[in-house]
Amino acid sequence: MYPVAPEVLTLKTNLAASPTSVALKDGRVTSKLVTLDLCGPKQAMQGFKPMLRENAFDIGELAIITYLQAKMYNKPYVMLPFAVNGQAHHNAMGYNKEFDVLTPKDLEGKKVGVRSYAQTTGLWFRGILTREHGVDLSKITWLTTGGSHLAEFKDPANCQVIPPDSNLGDMLLNGEIAAGLLGKDLPADPRIELIIPNAKEAAAAWVKREGLIPINHVFVVHKDLSKQRPDLVREIYRMLVESRNLASESVLAGLPPYGFNAIRKTLEMAIDMALEQKLIDRRFTPEELFDETTITL
Repeated sequence: MYPVAPEVLTLKTNLAASPTSVALKDGRVTSKLVTLDLCGPKQAMQGFKPMLRENAFDIGELAIITYLQAKMYNKPYVMLPFAVNGQAHHNAMGYNKEFDVLTPKDLEGKKVGVRSYAQTTGLWFRGILTREHGVDLSKITWLTTGGSHLAEFKDPANCQVIPPDSNLGDMLLNGEIAAGLLGKDLPADPRIELIIPNAKEAAAAWVKREGLIPINHVFVVHKDLSKQRPDLVREIYRMLVESRNLASESVLAGLPPYGFNAIRKTLEMAIDMALEQKLIDRRFTPEELFDETTITL
């Protein structure tokens, strides 16, 4: 499938613009071994389904929860120990104070909107609700406008699918839902309050206490490429790291680290949260997320 050296290989790549990828996309980081055909959509998320359902890309980024589900369903991709992006998500959920004043525990018994239950922001935020605030996630009805990127996955029973053109922001403002796990899509309206008070400070304290930065997207390669051309996988990793390291110091300070040992703890937490939230059906070890080539990068 992937020609042997010395042929320069062009790989279909799903990679959005970000601080870690900008030097790859603008040509400052190149290779004599491989050419990246940056043919993915502007938003990498829109390439996840084509990648996993149609093998549309050879390499590219995937949300961490999408990769865990891909692993569960034996999709032909393997992860590199490299986070394309990541951040704390304490500011991801808001409520309309015009209708009520809510604490995280008050969400039990209520309807909460989220684009997709199998969404990385949701994974991390629900983990915070459970671990930091004692929220029973099963007592919340999650209204979703979209499903998983994996056709095989079915949401838990306490999820309800609403029409895909539903505007969760408007539903939040109108009081149709008690809260919205909408991240950057929360309405810019003075009535909206974050469910976690002082979210920025809470996030900084959590990151310091846990000693990790949540991973949003990881980088994956087709398993056949890793098996047949480990030299190219090592080269791709070099390019990613070089591009990342060209970002400013302030940007680097807010990014997850790279390398298996450096992200192992973060992966363990993501796996545990995904299992607790019924997003995967078994607990993977961090080692299982890699192959003999990628785990040594």
